[in-house]
Amino acid sequence: MFTFPILLTIYAGFTHAFEADHLLAVSNIVSHRNKLWHAVKDGIYWGLGHSSTIIIIGILMILFKVVITENSFHYFEALVGVMLIILAVYRIYQFIRDKKIVVHSHGHSHLDGTHKHLHLHLANNHNHQHKHTLAYGVGLVHGLAGSGVLIIAAMSQIKSPIQGIWYLIIFCAGCISGMLVAAGLFSVPFSKKIISAPILQALLIIATSLLCFIYGGKVIYQNLFI
Repeated sequence: MFTFPILLTIYAGFTHAFEADHLLAVSNIVSHRNKLWHAVKDGIYWGLGHSSTIIIIGILMILFKVVITENSFHYFEALVGVMLIILAVYRIYQFIRDKKIVVHSHGHSHLDGTHKHLHLHLANNHNHQHKHTLAYGVGLVHGLAGSGVLIIAAMSQIKSPIQGIWYLIIFCAGCISGMLVAAGLFSVPFSKKIISAPILQALLIIATSLLCFIYGGKVIYQNLFI
């Protein structure tokens, strides 16, 4: 019989979505979304990718008794760090690709005559992408981080392998719920309805990308060199 507390498991999955590396990744993914629903779908796809990896590893370890060493999970964590760096670089590339710098001049009349002033604008190339493949792929890789600890925790609370898998499924449901909320919240600062200044939006995108890059480097260092 299903004995462990369902609500606590869902809560654990929900809060798991708000870990620092998850939030940095999702903030980079949703920063180019113009609509809240597209950002929320990114969160759902991220959660599905994350859940896919956890369920697969859980089945291998719990049902088929496949032994994955602790050192292997350190490499998994390091791979997540590499993914964060790649994601940051890709977001900067995507931003540059989707924007063009427009420089033009305006004539202004003054008491001492007419002068021309140069103006610089960031303009959209209107290259809108609504696919969520990136979010799913990032979620797949992210599922490697911490999956070993999670599965060991599941195995310590179960009386049968089937209960262990159910534990992971319920946890993943909470994680998907948490990530769709996180994606929606983190897309708000990048919304043109909230911040209309293109320069400020650009600074936000660059800042989140740099944070993602730095955190990815930290994860790699902690898991490979300490």
